[in-house]
Amino acid sequence: MNASASPPGGLASSAGTIFSSVLKLISVRLSMAMLELADARDAVFRVLLLAALSVLVGAFALLSFSALIVALMWDALGWRILLILFVAYSALALGMLWKARGIIMSGQIGLPMTLAELRKDRDALSGADHDSERNP
Repeated sequence: MNASASPPGGLASSAGTIFSSVLKLISVRLSMAMLELADARDAVFRVLLLAALSVLVGAFALLSFSALIVALMWDALGWRILLILFVAYSALALGMLWKARGIIMSGQIGLPMTLAELRKDRDALSGADHDSERNP
């Protein structure tokens, strides 16, 4: 027998097993994401189409309502009714932009749950806390 031969289940075998497990984990995560995206793609497309159409119809409704207000108030206010509508719509648009900015600044768009799960996977695979490694 060769005395220098490594026993089965040595360091190389353990490293190969860990590497294989990591590749399988990544493969499973990617395949799950692809399946979810494939299932959700059609639904997302329908929702986006309906949202775009509802915005278009809402714009026509707002335009019609504005024309009605202008027609009814023109004799009393004249051109000032157009200024009033402009100020009202501008304030509404600025309010919506302010709300959207608040959502962006709060970090709700950054996929916090997915990133947290990926951090858990990383910590489980490494077996150590990465923050303690960075700050000894």
